[in-house]
Amino acid sequence: MRTIYPIASATSSNGIHVIVNPDPWVPGVAVNLWYGVGSADETPTHTGLAHLFEHLMFSGSANVATGEHLSLIQSVGGNTNATTSFDRTNYYDTVPTGALELALWLEADRLGSLLDRVDQVNLDTQRAVVEEEKRQRYDNVPYGDAFQHLMSLCFPADHPYSHTPIGSMEDLDAATLEDVHEFFRTHYSPDKLTLALSGAITPEQGFELVETYFGHIPRGENPPTLPSMKSPVSPPEGAQREVVANVPQDAVYCSWVTPPVTDPTTDAFTLGLSVLTEGLTARLHKALVVTGLADSVDAFDLGLARGASLVSVVATCDEDTTPAEVESVMMAAWDDFCAHGPNPAEVERAQISEERECLADLASIETRADAMCEAALVFSDPDDVNTYLDRIWAVTPDDVGHAFSQWLDPRKRAVLTYRRSEAEKQEGGQP
Repeated sequence: MRTIYPIASATSSNGIHVIVNPDPWVPGVAVNLWYGVGSADETPTHTGLAHLFEHLMFSGSANVATGEHLSLIQSVGGNTNATTSFDRTNYYDTVPTGALELALWLEADRLGSLLDRVDQVNLDTQRAVVEEEKRQRYDNVPYGDAFQHLMSLCFPADHPYSHTPIGSMEDLDAATLEDVHEFFRTHYSPDKLTLALSGAITPEQGFELVETYFGHIPRGENPPTLPSMKSPVSPPEGAQREVVANVPQDAVYCSWVTPPVTDPTTDAFTLGLSVLTEGLTARLHKALVVTGLADSVDAFDLGLARGASLVSVVATCDEDTTPAEVESVMMAAWDDFCAHGPNPAEVERAQISEERECLADLASIETRADAMCEAALVFSDPDDVNTYLDRIWAVTPDDVGHAFSQWLDPRKRAVLTYRRSEAEKQEGGQP
């Protein structure tokens, strides 16, 4: 019988959406905060600010010195970190139950008083950290810039998803202290926060503690809003292409713009991509890896929430195979899948695999708290954590085939090709 997690939610006096998942069998509590701000909220010439705050939020606040948030959480045996995406910024702390109030106090202090510490020296320091991160993780790592190329290839330049959360270093260099302060004032306030607690705590305790530590922080001056998004867009008829050179191994990415993660087709994409790429019996694994044309093949859906998302399939080529050969075989199998869909046995295997992976992830209170925040912010219902697998098991082979034929037509793909350093700079012709 599938596990159903108890979930209680309430809204604090100043607008925080508080979610509590009591789990008395674990010796700690996961504290997870999702602010509804990501790179999609940035304006042209002001990119990179959402990600910058992932660093600034650990740089001290009115009552916390720079770096002290991390050291205090670690001193009690906990862990803390943050991530930034297109649609949200996430901060999380996992602590022993006795340190829960410490974690909440730290999170409240930086929400309520971060700008007390964000001066020019602090800004310059963290800006330099971000720029070094870009060099180490994006610029000087093979394929590290893949998402930058994919997003600009698939979305128009004026689309909020056309740039990645790391942003432009030129924009970041040009950001003034007032730009940074204004971004925080606009996007960081209690009424734009979803906060989940998972672990050894009751809903009543959780709601009371959040009110105690966050209740004094005023709502934002502006109500929470999401930027208007254009309707989903697709590359024009005929593949859009870009070639990047100087990597150790050729690789091919084929991508499509799709409906947002809230659209029912997303569940069909999840199962279809599994049928195509996951496991030794997957269609593309047999067509590319078993035949020796490629060393690996994988696929993903970015799960973007506002107006559109992106599905990609990527294969790394065998050293004796050209990207054009790999792409040709890949798209032949893809075209057949779009035309005929999967068979029932394939869909059932994908459903079993998705259930196993989902429940394994939710066994961790850290992942569970994060999933509840996503469900609340993106799907407006934290209980989506419990109902997601019901949706997955309701998907039929016809649903998968229809979703692929409607949205993942090979003729409307965008293609990013990486070439080895000795390869020619230009990819010749279309397979």
